[in-house]
Amino acid sequence: MSLRLRITALATAVTLACLLGLATVAGRGLGPLLTDAVDDELQEALGGATRAVAAGDAPVSPDGLEVRVLDTAGGPVDDGPPPALTRAEVRTLKAGTPATTGGRGSVRWHGAVVTAPDGSQRLVAVGTGLVGQDAAEASGSRWLLVTALVGTVVAGVAIWFAVGSALRPVARMRRSVRRLAPGARIEVPDAAAGELRALADDFNALLDQQDATAERLRRFTGDAAHELRSPVASIRVLSEVAAANPDPELSQEVHADVLTEAERLSALLDGLLALARSDAGELPPADSVDLVGEVRAAVDRAGEQPVPIVVNAMTGRAWAAAAHTEIELVLDNLLRNACRYTRTRVVVSVLASRSTVRVLVDDDGLGVRPEHRSKIFDRFYRVSDDRARASGGAGLGLALVAELVRRRGGRVAVGESPDGGARFTVVWPRAG
Repeated sequence: MSLRLRITALATAVTLACLLGLATVAGRGLGPLLTDAVDDELQEALGGATRAVAAGDAPVSPDGLEVRVLDTAGGPVDDGPPPALTRAEVRTLKAGTPATTGGRGSVRWHGAVVTAPDGSQRLVAVGTGLVGQDAAEASGSRWLLVTALVGTVVAGVAIWFAVGSALRPVARMRRSVRRLAPGARIEVPDAAAGELRALADDFNALLDQQDATAERLRRFTGDAAHELRSPVASIRVLSEVAAANPDPELSQEVHADVLTEAERLSALLDGLLALARSDAGELPPADSVDLVGEVRAAVDRAGEQPVPIVVNAMTGRAWAAAAHTEIELVLDNLLRNACRYTRTRVVVSVLASRSTVRVLVDDDGLGVRPEHRSKIFDRFYRVSDDRARASGGAGLGLALVAELVRRRGGRVAVGESPDGGARFTVVWPRAG
């Protein structure tokens, strides 16, 4: 069922239930309503008759009404025939309460006791027939039900067209979405309702997000293909040289170069895989990781370097909320980057505060100029003037560091080291 049909069916069903309920209640109230109208007319006639009897005059019977003057026992004193009133009904009339004789639909009486000029007590009774009231009540109930059904049909048709009119802008929006060109957005008239405008704004925001994601994916794919082309081409050329020259010494040198390029290719693929997993939203559960121990382990993994790596721990233990593999990747990339560009040494410091833990990696190389500091954590970005391109980096290490720390709620920054080089600061939330 379409939305239009569902709304129309639901609204029509509710309308039918309400109208049938009202028709039933109104039909049941027709009888009392007719009786109340008769009572009002009888009460008015009774007032005139009692005043006439109290003045000693004979009361006048209005058209359609019967006025009787009786004694207190119910006997006629107006020369008329005995009324069809029982003793209980006479007592009811003397009490000022209306009475209906002969069952429902016969005669309705109102009465009042007055004192005649001679001091005698007289019962003045005014009555009228209720013939046709039952039929009128039944006919009125039927017409009310028919009116309810007709009103439901009319309401259903009106709701159908009203819902169609309300959904017409949505249909136009749907057709415009089908015809949207790449990069285009939905245009909403100024007179559109607030809900439609909000829907269009949210859809346009979703399109912006998808376009941004697609652009990042295209840029990432292009940069990855460009970076992968270099080591693959180097391996191919070196292999061709080894195949064309049977000299064992030359082949040994070529194989060593191939191994270096293969290691470079493997590191590049690992970085791309880690970034792809991060972009896909994969986030392993966080553990309490001791950064002091992880820093010392990273220094051990770095092995022998041309320059020494000094660990300066300001605390015995510093617990960070992250995964072990993430911290290993971050520290390995930072140490590799610092050792590549430093001159004499690398200093790694660990600091802890109440809510965060920090790792500072300082080198005494050329540093990072301010104009590069906002871009150095971008993917495939390399500083070509200060930090040598010949280092063989693909521009993924620092991007991977920033991504891994960011998704744990931390932050990464680069500034100037007290030793004159670059200082990389990594901040993680403190565990526990």
